[in-house]
This record gives sequence, structure tokens and C-alpha cells, in this order.
Amino acid sequence: MEITWYGHSCFRLTERSMATVVTDPYDHEAAGYEPLKLKADIVTVSHAAPGHNFTQAVKGKSHTITGPGEFEIGGVFITGVQTNGHGKRSADDPRNTLYVFDYNGVTIAHLGDLRRVPSQTEVEALGAVHVALVPVGGSGGLNAAKAAEVVSLLEPGIVIPMHYHTPGSLIKLAPLSKFLNEMGLGNVPAQESLKVSNSTIPDETRVVVLSIQRS
Repeated sequence: MEITWYGHSCFRLTERSMATVVTDPYDHEAAGYEPLKLKADIVTVSHAAPGHNFTQAVKGKSHTITGPGEFEIGGVFITGVQTNGHGKRSADDPRNTLYVFDYNGVTIAHLGDLRRVPSQTEVEALGAVHVALVPVGGSGGLNAAKAAEVVSLLEPGIVIPMHYHTPGSLIKLAPLSKFLNEMGLGNVPAQESLKVSNSTIPDETRVVVLSIQRS
């Protein structure tokens, strides 16, 4: 299956003969970048903010998922888990849903605007995560240090950072370099997309940086 990044927290997940997913589509007037023009069967929204819930940017969708639950659509198994806002809703702890997508046994976790390091019990409830899409730039989501801590807990084969400062972004976020430093890495060359299968998931966690694609 293939993972493509369109900036901020928006990805497209595709696999032949299975449903296509778009995560957290943004309103370009709030997030920056070019206006999104995507097609997908399924849209997932981690939380109610214009940088993450602009579902009208995605055409052809038959399902929009905005909260926790278990779903099977077009051959894709999706598990939504609420991470923030368990208690009294407040401005500093808005509700967030992370999603785990299972494409023929390859699992991709989109952490949305996860703000805190999950407990070991919560991590175990997610099951094995092969690819983790992790916010690393702060400003609501995890900062670099907490993101690195979450990676060490999840132990995914591949980490794709998201939600960090890039040219064209209007939201104040930290640069990717802070997270790479926390992971003990220097510059990581960006690639256009990631193709992954059960046979290509590394045993040791590897960071993959994607370049922003135009839709």
C-alpha cells in the first residue's frame, strides 16, 4: 500500500482493490499550502479544527469518520480511539481521535493531535503498529521530545513525522529538525511517497520523511 502526504496532518492511503482513505483534510486558508483537491472513499477527522476537518475538500467520499469506533469499509479495518477530552471538556484538552488502519495486515496509526504520551495499557490496546504518523511540531500536538517518547512506546517499524513547520504553513509549529535530533538523526532526505508491505517493514524503527505533494 502507498502513503502520500499533502501537508500538515493530511495523508492519502491507497491500495489496489481496497478503499482509499484521506486523513485530516485542511482548509488551506487556515493551514496554508495549496487548496486540497482529493478523492477518497473514506475521510477521517481527528478533531474539530479547520486544519483537520475540512471534509468538503475530498470528493467521492462515501464515509466520514469523526470519532471512536470500529469500522470495516472496502476491505479496510479502521479502529478509532479517543485520546484527549476524557473528562470535562476544556479549551486546553479538546477531544482527539487517533485511527489505526489495517490494510491486509499492514497497520498505519494516524495520531491526530495527540497531546500526551499514552499509557502502556492504551498502547497495548492499539495492537501492533507498523507505520506511525506522528505529530512532532507542538502547537496542540506532541512536541519533539514527547513525540520521540511515543515512538519508543509504540515501537513501529516506520515513523512518518507530520504537523511541523514547512514553507507555506500558516500555523506556528516547530521545525522537523527538533524531532530528528530527539531521534538521534541528522538530515533525512524526503521522498515523494512510501510504499509498504508486510515484507518491507523493518525490524528496527526507521524515520521516513515525506515531501508535500500537490493534490
